[in-house]
Amino acid sequence: MSLLFPLRFIVLSLLLILVTFNHPVYAENDIDDLRTKLGNEWVLMKNDRLRNIKTYARLEDGKQYRSFKIEAILDSPVEPLTRVLLDFESYTKWYWKTRESRLIKQISPTEFIVYMVHEAPYGLPDRDVILHGIVEPQTKTKRYATLRVKAMPDFMAAKPPLVRMPAEDMQVKFSPLPNGKIQFEAEGYFDAGGTVPIWAANFVQRTAPYSVTLGLQRMVERDEYRKNKKPLAFSVYDYGDYL
Repeated sequence: MSLLFPLRFIVLSLLLILVTFNHPVYAENDIDDLRTKLGNEWVLMKNDRLRNIKTYARLEDGKQYRSFKIEAILDSPVEPLTRVLLDFESYTKWYWKTRESRLIKQISPTEFIVYMVHEAPYGLPDRDVILHGIVEPQTKTKRYATLRVKAMPDFMAAKPPLVRMPAEDMQVKFSPLPNGKIQFEAEGYFDAGGTVPIWAANFVQRTAPYSVTLGLQRMVERDEYRKNKKPLAFSVYDYGDYL
C-alpha cells in the first residue's frame, strides 16, 4: 500500500479535529460543559482581581438556561451610579449588545417600563424585551438600595422579525463603602426566547454579566453623571452619611 493513503487519512483526521473544536457549538458549549457541570450551587466563572469583579453561574431546577450572579466593587459614589441606571436611553452605550433602549412608561419616580432591543449572535434574529423596573431607595437607616427588573413579554405586541424575550430578570443591590466606592451585587436570569443554540445562550450568559459590569464602571466615571447637579427624584446616601 502506498504511504500516500495513510498520510491523507492523518491529515484529514487532524483537519476534522480542528474544525470540530473551533466550531462555535463545540467551543462554547461542549468544552464548557466538560469543564464544569453546573448544578444548583453557584460556580465561579470569572475572577478579575484587578477590577474587583466576580461572576458566577448555576443551573436552577426548572430553568432551561443558566442563572448568573455578579459581585463587584465599583469606584463610584452612589449618586453617579443611580444616574447611570436611570438614564435608560444611554443603555446603548454600555449594556450588553443593546442597539435600542427607551422609556415607554414612567409609573412613578421609582417605577418604570423600558423597551430594549438586543443584538443576537451572528445568524440569529435580534431580540426585544419589555422590562418593568422598581427601585427601592436607601433611607437614613437602610444603607443599600435595590433595583428589581422583570420582563413583561405581553405588555405590547410582538415586532417581527424581532423575537420577544420572555425573561431578562434581575435584582441589583448596591451599598456605599468607604473611600467613595460601592459594593455591587446582582443576580438574574435571561431567556432569549425562540430557538437558540445552547452554545449561544451559554456564551451570552457567561460573557454578558462581566461585560455589563465593566460598562457600568466606565459610565460612572463620566462627568455627565459625576458632575450632574440636577436633583434626583429620591434621596441617596454615601458611606459618610451613616457615620
